[in-house]
Amino acid sequence: MTLTQTPASSIADINQRAVALCSAGQFADALPLVAPLLENTSLPNDQRADAFNIAGACSFALRQWADAENYWRQCLYLKPDYVDVYASLGSLFSSLGRLSAAKSTYQRWVSLRPLDANAHYQLGNVLYGLGYRAEAEAAFRQAVTIHPDHAEAHYNHGIVLRDLRRPQEAEAAYRHALRGLRGHAELHNNLGIVLMELGRLAEADAAYREALTLKPQYPEALNNFAGVLKAMRQLADAEQACRLAIAIRPDYAEAHLNLGAVLVDLDRVSEAEAAYREALAHRADYAEAHYNLGVALFRQERYEEAEQAYRDAIRCQPLLAHAHNNLGCVLRVLERFPEALDAFQQALAVSPQLAEAHSNIANALTQIGRFAEAESAYRQAIAFKPDYTEARFGLGVLLLGFGRFDEGWPLYECRYQQPHFVHRQSQTMLGFAQWQGEPLAGKSVLLWQEDGLGDMLQFSRYVPLLKALGAAHIAFACAPALHRLIAKVEGVDAVLDHHGALTRAATYDCWTSPLSVPLYLRTTLDTIPRPARMSAEPALIEHWRPTLDALPPGHRVGLVWKGNAKHHNDANRSMPSLATLAPLWTVPGLNFVSLQKGQGEDEARNPPLAQPLLDLGARVTDFADSAAIVAQLDLVICVDTSIAHLAASLGKPCWVLLPERDADWRWMHERDDSPWYPHTLRLFRRAPGEDWASSVERVRQACVERFGGAL
Repeated sequence: MTLTQTPASSIADINQRAVALCSAGQFADALPLVAPLLENTSLPNDQRADAFNIAGACSFALRQWADAENYWRQCLYLKPDYVDVYASLGSLFSSLGRLSAAKSTYQRWVSLRPLDANAHYQLGNVLYGLGYRAEAEAAFRQAVTIHPDHAEAHYNHGIVLRDLRRPQEAEAAYRHALRGLRGHAELHNNLGIVLMELGRLAEADAAYREALTLKPQYPEALNNFAGVLKAMRQLADAEQACRLAIAIRPDYAEAHLNLGAVLVDLDRVSEAEAAYREALAHRADYAEAHYNLGVALFRQERYEEAEQAYRDAIRCQPLLAHAHNNLGCVLRVLERFPEALDAFQQALAVSPQLAEAHSNIANALTQIGRFAEAESAYRQAIAFKPDYTEARFGLGVLLLGFGRFDEGWPLYECRYQQPHFVHRQSQTMLGFAQWQGEPLAGKSVLLWQEDGLGDMLQFSRYVPLLKALGAAHIAFACAPALHRLIAKVEGVDAVLDHHGALTRAATYDCWTSPLSVPLYLRTTLDTIPRPARMSAEPALIEHWRPTLDALPPGHRVGLVWKGNAKHHNDANRSMPSLATLAPLWTVPGLNFVSLQKGQGEDEARNPPLAQPLLDLGARVTDFADSAAIVAQLDLVICVDTSIAHLAASLGKPCWVLLPERDADWRWMHERDDSPWYPHTLRLFRRAPGEDWASSVERVRQACVERFGGAL
């Protein structure tokens, strides 16, 4: 028998015809053409390897993955340095998600052809998919070094550089990629993300707009565009962008989240809550949505629900430091201080340099009277974030309570840097020079009330000192209820309401808050000026005398049991009701007069039968009336409210019942007298765990000691 062999030229021709069919997409026709060559072991290895490569390509195109892998592996067995097959086999492994196999295959490709930019590029893609960010970055960098115009490699290099938090380099990579991919909407979107991170909002805005021009129905770009619009405070446009993204993709949880954030900024908190809940409907384990829902619920003072939302965020993402921190804030409001401190410590366990958590620990420690530890925590917060005005202000308040005025007063000025404080608005509204301690000779000064009525009474003592510094004209802008009383303060040349003062703003050389003056006059605990000389108008005394003289014989005691309902600490400062003071009625020879204004007036008008009370508070028109009444009393007993400052400034004995927590700094820490009113004021502090009844009992005993049974 004579054997015949297929000529080499014919084999090459078969392979070429198969390649042509593949190029035409006719893979099903090309595969049978090379099939006889695969089993012919008499063929040269190179030509047979070519046939296996073609068979692998056909099988890959026909989605016959196992056959493709088998053909290519046999190809490499015959020809181990067949570079193109490593590229193809790596592509197969990548498409099947077998990234570790793809990695080793591409590494072999790179070793065989180290100057092939595409080999490094494909290896970088697989390394990135495996989570090897640094190695992927090196591969992409090598690709663009070899081939500087490899736009796709620049693009993917930018992605990994951003992941590695190297935004400047990522921007450069994206801009290189733009030379070859200018019509690539995703590239413009990613460039916008990096520019946002770099704080270059206008450029980010332009990048997102370009992405949306190229691809108008692009929800990711719309969502990111909303972010830059929000940052530029174009909130209505930001809301529209979010809603467009959601219209395109209703289940887009991130867009619902961002819509909620925009709505919070628009102060539409209930709508924001709904947006966050919609995000969670599409992604139940979305930690950021649980967290933001907690923020919205906290804003609505729904604290128990906010607590649960923060706990859900932590369940989904235990290392979310801000969720632990905000959970602590909720628990602090709920006065669950041990739990709050634990939550703040959990935040620090995740992020030890989180200044907000250190500051919140200080706030909680202050509330429970652990002042030395609180000071240390405030200082730690400031060490990590030197411009942290909230912590600086908190430390200032704490130090003022210690009487450490030299450091406390400057820190207290941080209230002007707090965005949610009214003080910040004062600077914007007034728009002219705020006094910083400059010489006042011949100057006109506007004193501007931005704090409470009691604050104005307490710090009006500084008006004569400003006059002594040479101020030619001092106008005091304050609430109308203070006008008649403040007008009598030494050194006050004019009393105005706030609107009237604003209309005359151009006539003043400078303005200041009365609470800022101690800083520039360098007030220390030993140099606190005496209270302003306040006196009741004789005509008003005579007006109120018949009413007071109608009381039975005995000592007259003024009462105030509730403060301003809008005060942040009213729940602690105010007593539950008039009935709390009932034990005082057992002291013989006392007649009680209500000076209560606002909340509590109804109780004063209709006291229990066992608590006879002359209700005058509801009948007074301003502090001048109150002064005329207080001048005819023997004692004022009150909670921390403006009447305490009025009585003490009039030289009338005043006893102030202070809350267990958050007692105002002006009453100092752990003392029962006041350097601000050294001869007239006595403090009754609630001890930790003590209720109002115990404090009132101590006041009752003090009344017995002071008045006995004498009339």
